[in-house]
Amino acid sequence: MTPVINLADIERKAAEQMSHNAHEYYIGGAADEISIAENARSFRSLSLLPRVMRDVSVRSLETTLLGQPFSMPIGIAPTAMQRLAHADGELATARAAAAMRVPMILSTTSTVAVEDVARVPDVALWFQVYVYKDREATREVAERAAASGCKALVLTVDTPYLGKREREIKVGFHLPPGMELPNYRALGTTTVPEGKQESGLARHFTENIDPALTWNDVEWLRSLTNLPIVVKGILRSDDARMAVEHGAAGIIVSNHGGRQVDTALATIRALPAIAEAVDNRLEIMLDGGVRRGTDVVKALALGAKAVFLGRPILWGLACNGERGARQVLEILRDEFDLSMALCGCRNVVEITRDLVVE
Repeated sequence: MTPVINLADIERKAAEQMSHNAHEYYIGGAADEISIAENARSFRSLSLLPRVMRDVSVRSLETTLLGQPFSMPIGIAPTAMQRLAHADGELATARAAAAMRVPMILSTTSTVAVEDVARVPDVALWFQVYVYKDREATREVAERAAASGCKALVLTVDTPYLGKREREIKVGFHLPPGMELPNYRALGTTTVPEGKQESGLARHFTENIDPALTWNDVEWLRSLTNLPIVVKGILRSDDARMAVEHGAAGIIVSNHGGRQVDTALATIRALPAIAEAVDNRLEIMLDGGVRRGTDVVKALALGAKAVFLGRPILWGLACNGERGARQVLEILRDEFDLSMALCGCRNVVEITRDLVVE
């Protein structure tokens, strides 16, 4: 049996174990899926310029995000319907996050209710929200998350409509019988409509998500809760400045894993201008294309405080549930630790801009 030593190995193993319906949903992106490829390729196009002779015999990966302490600057991005990958779904992911002491962002479109995921001991749970046309439904979901003990709300802003995800359409993506989306309760449903010539999920978004979202809605969401608000889906420096002006505590530089507008700028390429525009006035995080420990170094050097993993966690889940998700985090942690050492860094503060050559 070929040993599993990196995230690509886990992805290949997961592809052999998942249903075609689930695999095509998870792996797919918008249109020609150029942005998916560019997210990863753009990391590879950056070169590191390591320091030497810096005594890296003792290192710390620890960091803080939104005032919360974590073991490393790596978290779990919101990915939908995790029971498609493993029967324990989001509960397994939460247990892995708790064991590794990293933050987990729970998707609105999770297959386990936020209340149940939040009961996992020691999990640092953040909750992803969309703004619905029915603002009372949005309020109810936000209040449920806060009451459950979530530590932040992550407002996804790049989805006024769902991108054209052709794999979903071709496979006729559907939820298996008995699988529900309990966080949708406020919308009067716990599932998505069946899709025939279109994605059923896209139809759900068209019917429920408010395309009239504006920056004023960040302030409205802040008025509902004392939780910090993180704005996810930023690729432009002017939008990053707007997030600062409207009181966001953080942003996630993201192109939705290449699932919204195809050919959107790769997140690592968008990061430097955003970091310059924000000038440390809020915390910057990033997702999209992170597959190696060197990717984490590059993201931190260019201005992110942490990176978040999406699809790799799903591959780990599909392979071995909680243990598989934890293995993904362990592999990336060990690669990041080694990359830090080889770049002459003893802690995350020492990962500075001069380490990367564009």
